[in-house]
Amino acid sequence: MSTTNAVPVSLAEIARIAGVGRAAVSNWRRRHDSFPSRIGGTDVSPQFSLSDVEQWLRSNGKLTDAGAREFLWPRFEALGSRDESGLAIADAARRMRSPRARSAASGLSTEAKDLVGEAARLGRREGPRETFEFLLQRWLDTHVRQLSTTPTQLATLMAQIALDSRLGEGDGGLTVFDPACGTGHLAVAAAQEYDGPGLTLLGCERDPALAALASARLDFATEGRDVRAEIATVDALRDDPFAGLRADIALCNPPFNERDWGYEELATDQRWTHGLPPRTEPELAWVQHLLTHLRPGGTAVVVLPPAVASRKAGRRIRGSLLRTGLLRTVVALPPGCAQPHSVSLQLWVLRAAPDGPQVGPSAQDALLVDATRLGKPGAREPGPDWDAVTEFVRSAVSELDKPGGQLPEGAVRVSLLDLLDDEVDVTPGRYTASGSEPSGVELAASWDELAGSLNELGDLTKYLSKIDLMAVEPRTTATVGDLIKAGALTLLAGQQPSDSTPPRGAGVPLLTVADLLMDGTPSGLLDPGAAQAVAEEGDVVVAGVVRAFRAWVHQGPPVALGPQLYALRVTPEKLDAHFLAGCLRAPANGRQAGTHASSSSRVDIRRLQVLQLPIEEQATYAETFRRLTAFEALLTRAGSLGKGLVDDVGDRLAAGGLATTRSGMSGPVRAHI
Repeated sequence: MSTTNAVPVSLAEIARIAGVGRAAVSNWRRRHDSFPSRIGGTDVSPQFSLSDVEQWLRSNGKLTDAGAREFLWPRFEALGSRDESGLAIADAARRMRSPRARSAASGLSTEAKDLVGEAARLGRREGPRETFEFLLQRWLDTHVRQLSTTPTQLATLMAQIALDSRLGEGDGGLTVFDPACGTGHLAVAAAQEYDGPGLTLLGCERDPALAALASARLDFATEGRDVRAEIATVDALRDDPFAGLRADIALCNPPFNERDWGYEELATDQRWTHGLPPRTEPELAWVQHLLTHLRPGGTAVVVLPPAVASRKAGRRIRGSLLRTGLLRTVVALPPGCAQPHSVSLQLWVLRAAPDGPQVGPSAQDALLVDATRLGKPGAREPGPDWDAVTEFVRSAVSELDKPGGQLPEGAVRVSLLDLLDDEVDVTPGRYTASGSEPSGVELAASWDELAGSLNELGDLTKYLSKIDLMAVEPRTTATVGDLIKAGALTLLAGQQPSDSTPPRGAGVPLLTVADLLMDGTPSGLLDPGAAQAVAEEGDVVVAGVVRAFRAWVHQGPPVALGPQLYALRVTPEKLDAHFLAGCLRAPANGRQAGTHASSSSRVDIRRLQVLQLPIEEQATYAETFRRLTAFEALLTRAGSLGKGLVDDVGDRLAAGGLATTRSGMSGPVRAHI
């Protein structure tokens, strides 16, 4: 493959091309004088010529089978323009499927056209669909801050809900409509979930690059099937190309918080049968747009920000949607299901009234589902448990048309009389919280656990308070760096994993600093064959960042370490792991080894100090360090238990739940204030 000297690549890109970790590339650069010289960037983030890198990798036998695709991407990125690179990828997809097809993208540069031809030839050789998906994903990852996509798991859930909730069957198959389709995630999910005949996929997207990529995705996703797919490049609110369409299901993840959605020119539009959407409520314009395109009995599932459920400006429209029975379900999702990741987004399930005598169940209530507990609130980019979310939401929505059905905990039917108040607030958490209070048995178990924790705390307090802490005199210490040189321990540094994801249920748990800032539970999985630092049982793990600085002896199965996490593997004849962890985790030690004063700065692991003692004397220190660590863990657990009990019992008391009076008679207590 020919490349251009002007195309720069980073160390991370070289690692992807060669199929190794970034640390391996750094080692090549240090060990081989023939490694290409830096042509740009900085000393910390250097850039190299792609052609020089290709030549060096080939001559040193370090290219993998995946290298050909990886060589392609930097050249697409080097085109500079997001739109041109996106259109070029879409055009390459057409050429992969039809070698004689002419370019459909006008305005591409000569360099882009040459790259399209090269990518098409590679795709036909190594797999058109796989090559296109690779390029598309790299394009989306590169422009993630400019684009808002629907994750595959969320798109699948939305398609499943829509297919499960629609009433009756359409004529001659299924028609799916998405008026703001982006790169086509929702349409592809619908095609994958529907296995019947006569599928029609219709979408709109105002961004030409996104529309072209969506069309290419649908071509691959529906290849060999009886499917009609059409993506119109247009702003659907201002210029609806599918006026008169009546779809079986509509799926949409519309743009949020856009003030310039056409408020002035669309003020008299006939779609606003439930009220003119306020300028600040563009999401309700998309909701009504979807409803005008549903056939009788058809279902729409739309992603919305949580404020749409409660903002005063949209109260009138929400009330009309409820009174007419169109708004059937609101699902509050865990944070992290889609961008913006810090927000608990909602799914609104709307259904048009069916025709004929079989009108279906009367809509005298709405189903509100709170799935927020299935996420990880507080993380910078929390990740929901998609299996649990999907099972919970689908089980709740399956009871939509069964008035006497048993709803899972966290889902509740709310009558329209209760919803149609002055606020018309359809936020699920407002109505489901009261149904999640713990039972008497659960409260008793929490009290027992707290009592046990307090007893253990008492025992540890007696032990620790009797420690004879003499005046500290200067003692000999050694740095971690010195101990490494002396062969007393080995240092393994965690690193950023590659983009590859192992199959669900496989792989080594991946621990990151973000996990430590939450609950310490690994949030990802790593391919067992990946080049990554893995902490084994008995290793000392250190978090090398000031805001999460800590050290502990790892117990349990192996765990892979992310960036700024380190594993120290001791030589048992020279060091006790618990002694080492106790010395390292001293707060003063972390402050002295910190590289800067801010909480986001790193800790230089090699500068951490360790008290120098003979191995036999380390045992006494190690036992005390162990008990001090257990004391800290019990304090945290007892505090959490106590706070939860105070909240639960306080709620029960405030609701009049005290069973006896001061005189011993049963019944509620009357407080004298």
